[in-house]
This record gives sequence, C-alpha cells and structure tokens, in this order.
Amino acid sequence: MFVTRLISGIVLVILSTIVLYFGGAVTLIATTLLSFVGIYELLRVYKLEEKVLAYVAYAATFAYYLILYLAKAEFILPLFIVYLLAVLSIYVIAFPKYHDKEIMGAFFAFFYVSVCLSYVYQLRALKSGGLLIILVFICSWGNDTLAYCTGRLFGKHKMSPVLSPKKSVEGLIGGILGAGILGMIFGLCYNHFATPISNAPLWFALVGAIGAIPAVIGDLAASAIKRNNEVKDYGKLIPGHGGVLDRFDSMIFTAPIIYYCVLFILHNIAK
Repeated sequence: MFVTRLISGIVLVILSTIVLYFGGAVTLIATTLLSFVGIYELLRVYKLEEKVLAYVAYAATFAYYLILYLAKAEFILPLFIVYLLAVLSIYVIAFPKYHDKEIMGAFFAFFYVSVCLSYVYQLRALKSGGLLIILVFICSWGNDTLAYCTGRLFGKHKMSPVLSPKKSVEGLIGGILGAGILGMIFGLCYNHFATPISNAPLWFALVGAIGAIPAVIGDLAASAIKRNNEVKDYGKLIPGHGGVLDRFDSMIFTAPIIYYCVLFILHNIAK
C-alpha cells in the first residue's frame, strides 16, 4: 500500500508540474477535467451522478471554464444565476422526484468543486503565475506533511476526536508555522525570478500561514461529507490516494484564498 501510494504521489507531482509549467490552455483543460471528475465523485456520494442534475452541473462547469478562458468575467455571475434557475426548474418540474437536499447538493457540487478549483488556473494565469502557483502546494501538501510530522513528534491534544482522531492541535500549529516558513523561503527566491516585492519573505510567509488554515478546513470538510454518507473514498482514480476529492480536498479551499492574497500583494505591495 505504501509503495503504491508513493509511486502514485510521484506520478501526480510530475503530471502537476508539466500541466502547470505550460499554463494557459493546458492548465485550463486539466483543471476542467479534474472539476468534471470531482463533481462526479461528489454527486455519486448523493447518488446523483447519472441524474439530469449531474449533466446540468457538467454543462455549467464547461460554460464557466470557457468564460474564464475567454476572459469574460462579466458573464460569471449571470451563469451562476442561470445555473441556480436551471437546478430549481428541475426540482419543480420533476417534483417530487428530487428532495431539497439533493438540489442543494447539486448546487453545492458546482461551487465547491468547479468554482473553487478554478482558482488554480486563475492563479497560474496571473503575471509570474508559474511561480505563484507553488504557494498552493506549500499551503496544501506542504502544510499537510509538516502537520503530520509535528503531530507524530509532539501531538498530545486531539483537534477533532470524532472527525479525524489522528489530527492534533500540535500538528495543526506545526503545519501552519511550517507553511509560513516555506512561504518565507519562497519569498526569498521570488524576487530573483519575478518583479521584486518589498519585504517579499514576510508577505509570502503570511500568505503561507493564512493559506494553511483553509487547507485544514478543506481536508476536514471532505472527511465530514464522507463520514455523513458512510463513504470510505470518493473514488479510485489515484491508486493509494482515492479520488480527485481525496487528493485535492485541501487545495480546493486553499487556491481561492491564496489567489486573493496574491492579488492584494501584487496590486498594493509590488514595486
């Protein structure tokens, strides 16, 4: 199991590096496909993956990424409203086939997976996005690794005994501090490869620490959904890791926060 997980992890890192290196349409297509799979995995939890609600969510996802690619931001909010109207129309027309919780699940799936995950592409599309995207991995995978190590060494107080018995308060703190330190190291390197930013190590250390918090929430939220619905893994796409939502759960929540933190720095701090 460990060997399978390790090999899958290495392959995943290589593929992620290639996709993010090229950026543009390559990153967009990859993120779109991940969103399709993620929505399928989440709707399967609610037994909606083959229902008309799922196809509407897929269509909304395709339209959303097309809007991003064409840089037509003015159409994003209208799309959200149309999607909500479409989902509610299905609810009304097919009543009582669907329950309100299923309708909310379909609406949630689009925003939780497609919209949040799209910020990976949006961050990559920024100036120096090839560098800035590293922050997502620092705050998600880096934080997770350092939290695990800290928890193993010093963990005594359970953070969430029922939801995640192995996670500790010490691990949480270690992960946040560790992501902050990694962010500081990133900041030391950033000015050598991109437009200089005043006090870059300090600002990116702050981004690292802030971004680590939603990473933890994203991880636990994904676990909570599985526990509520008695599901072990979201899928089997990634051997040893599970599905897209099992591997990218923390990144889904982290990417939007980092995107807006970076925008603030670029617009207000950068020289």
